[in-house]
Amino acid sequence: MEVIDVTFFGSFIICSKIQPTGCIVRFRRRISPPPLLVPPRSPLTMMMRRNFFGYLAGAILLPEAAAFSSMKIIDSHLHVWADESEAESNFPYDQPPPESLQNVATPEALIEQMDSAGVNGALIVQPINHKYDHKYVAHAIKKYPQKFKGMLLHDPSLSPKMAVDRLEELVLSGFVGVRFNPYLWNEGELMSEEAGGGLAVYRRCADLGLPVGIMCFKGFELHYRDILALIEKSPNTQLILDHLGFCALDERGDEAFQQLLSLSKYPNVSVKVSALFRIKGEIDRYPYDKIKALRFEPLLENFGPDRLMIGSDFPYVLETEGGYSGALHTIKSWLKDDDAEAVMFRTAESLFGRWGV
Repeated sequence: MEVIDVTFFGSFIICSKIQPTGCIVRFRRRISPPPLLVPPRSPLTMMMRRNFFGYLAGAILLPEAAAFSSMKIIDSHLHVWADESEAESNFPYDQPPPESLQNVATPEALIEQMDSAGVNGALIVQPINHKYDHKYVAHAIKKYPQKFKGMLLHDPSLSPKMAVDRLEELVLSGFVGVRFNPYLWNEGELMSEEAGGGLAVYRRCADLGLPVGIMCFKGFELHYRDILALIEKSPNTQLILDHLGFCALDERGDEAFQQLLSLSKYPNVSVKVSALFRIKGEIDRYPYDKIKALRFEPLLENFGPDRLMIGSDFPYVLETEGGYSGALHTIKSWLKDDDAEAVMFRTAESLFGRWGV
């Protein structure tokens, strides 16, 4: 089967074949101008921009080709942190990031990845590297308000009043959600404890319309009852399970996944289809056909597309096969058009507000 190249250079499209039906289409970007260009505002260029993808109806698109579609994409889960020089000056680490990723997770590095993948906006989840110091993420939001919103990290050591005050303070800096990391609580303490700051923040989030995301890094089953208690104590708070609940493709993960699916009866529970590389176990690899069959399709059937959202887990995804763009557009390839719009951007915007306004 013939492979044809489609090159994008700014406003220009250069296709090596007029009718690509029956071909594989590979998309490329140029960093230098081709010898001959059609002016970017000419009628021909505008026609090409408007109608180009109609010409591809009979073609097979490689995964990266989806990056150039017109559908809005919101990455609902990623991190940024200071590079080495920024950490030495204004934004010190609480704990250093992995050495291989230390200097590739700035907002500018992220935007480069987003632009390449056709991603319009992102929810930055406060990284553990800066822990409870939210200045770096707040700086990124302020610098790129059309691109970024933030999800703060709850500090379980704070009293209920201090925790709620901190929440309200960060909301004014562009944070639109809260992350609960249950491993930051003291051993034996629960997120749902009646006198705790976690439950006070969780309940206040219902008043403010802020979702709470939960990271079950060591296994969903360890936190199932605690999550149920949160849902029952504040049924109007929107609860999000990160990274498909960390239900890995193994026997333990299969059992936990049934618990996760049981939460679909609660209309305020959503799931991030993110960080697929974290749950692939020993039986799957990119492009994650087994995750699609054993995790994604049951989630879609039980929760529906309006309670699922896409996420990359940048920058960690950079070290996986497929990289940033491949991770997002693999999931998009699993979806029909109406479902795709929900998972790729509508669910995130319904919970966190619209990007680019």
